[in-house]
Amino acid sequence: MSIAEIKRAKLGLIAWIEQLSDTNMLSFLESLKDSKSDKDWWDTLTEDEIRHINEGIVDADNGRMIPSEELWKKLKDA
Repeated sequence: MSIAEIKRAKLGLIAWIEQLSDTNMLSFLESLKDSKSDKDWWDTLTEDEIRHINEGIVDADNGRMIPSEELWKKLKDA
């Protein structure tokens, strides 16, 4: 990303934040700004969570997937 693109992105984000009225989104953005974690999120996962993610990657690599629309329909109908 060039310096000009970075400046444009920042200005776009500032304009978007200024028009926000969703308090949940503002709280989320504030907590994101205030987070000072030096850890990578991957390092905070449990062994079970890592295993499930890796299983999902293997499934995707082997074509064992369904379209997201199908997933959301199954969840809605459940």
